[in-house]
Order: sequence, then C-alpha cells, then structure tokens
Amino acid sequence: MADEKIPRHVADRFATAKRLAVLTGAGVSAESGVETFRGEDGTWSKVNVEDVATPQAFERDPAKVWQWYDLRRDKLKSIEPNPAHYALAAMEQHFPHFALITQNIDGLHKRAGSKNIIELHGNIWEVRDTVTDEITVLREAPLKELPPRNDKGHTLRPNVVWFGEMLPPGVMEAAAREAENCEVFLVVGTSAVVQPAASLPIIAKRSGAMVLEFTLHWTEISDFVDHTFLGKAGKTLPPLLDLISK
Repeated sequence: MADEKIPRHVADRFATAKRLAVLTGAGVSAESGVETFRGEDGTWSKVNVEDVATPQAFERDPAKVWQWYDLRRDKLKSIEPNPAHYALAAMEQHFPHFALITQNIDGLHKRAGSKNIIELHGNIWEVRDTVTDEITVLREAPLKELPPRNDKGHTLRPNVVWFGEMLPPGVMEAAAREAENCEVFLVVGTSAVVQPAASLPIIAKRSGAMVLEFTLHWTEISDFVDHTFLGKAGKTLPPLLDLISK
C-alpha cells in the first residue's frame, strides 16, 4: 500500500510509540549525491571488487586499495546530509528509545546529529591498525601517504567491512535486539534483500512492530510491510516527523 498521505492508523501508532528503530541503506545517501554500490550505474559496475574491497586485495597492494578509498573520502568531504538524515536525527530527540541501524559507511548520519547509531559495515572515516586492531578517526582527505601509517609505523586500513569478512563482533546482535524490542521499525532507502540486514524488518514484524518502508520503487518487502511511502526519503520522512513535532 502506498499513498502520499499518512494513514490515520499509521499516524496514531507512530505518534504514540516510545521505541523506534530505523534501518537505512544507500538510497538515503544517494539523495545527497553519494554514489551507490549496486545497480547499473553503481560503484561495483565500474570497478573490480576483488581489486579494492577484499582482504586479499589489501594484502597484495595496500596502496592501490587506499588510492580508491582516498578518492571516495575526498569526494565525500564536500557532500552534506539531506533532509532525510536531519529528520531521523530529530526523531532521536523525541523517542525515549531510538536506534539507527545503517548499512552506509559515509558518516552522514553522524554529521546530521544522530547519536545512537549501529554501523553494520563500518565507517570510511575510521581506520584500523593492522597490528593492534585499534580504531581511530582519520579525517584527512586526500591523504599525504598511501597506505597511511600511524605514529608506531603500523599500516592502517579502512575500518569498513570488505567482501569475505564478517561484520564487527556484536554489531548484528545489537541490531537484532533493537529490531526485536521496537514498536515501530522504519526501512529507509534500502531494498532490504542483502543479508544479514534483510532479516531486521522480519524480526521487527514478527515481534509485533509496525514496519514502514520509505523507498523510490517497490521492493521485495513492500508486500510484507505495514505501509510503503514512495518517493525520496527527504520528502516522505519529514511529514512523519511533523506528527511528533507539534
């Protein structure tokens, strides 16, 4: 079901909820101008995954991998959060319990003001010491040295999840708990078909939550959710925010 107006039962349940969880994907960032990874014009149609996004690629040629990530970081530094990011950040101020689960690595949710964020796939602005696994923030872009090293001389890698790697310890478990315990679950800018994130709307629905989808096009979960809002999230999310801002 899709409609420009918010159905009364959706509005009432959202406005009275105490626990909200959100899953966001590439579609949210795309509205800010961030290139998506999948699809005909996505990043993975233009570059070989095995060359830039696997542990093996980094072991073979860390400078080449970092050259690609350095370019992405340099582009991202001039990209700003959009109304969807800001609407979600504002929602966090209203709900007694709020969790934002994101598949995005660009850090735009943090820049918009969101605080309780579960980053499933890491963050491109963070780096990890390949010797100690210590994680730090590295905002410099472009970098002066590829690959970058810390003051101990240890090589640093992007703190993102590459193909063939597991999610960070405890991250998916934390996301599943939020989905299981929320009253309303928003699926924003993602087709929710890539595992393990795809399981989260199902967990939420089976636990009794109202699941709302915000997407440009119908997806495989559209028949499963309680309501689908078609259009850019930057336009469809703010009216929901208005329900709790009056």
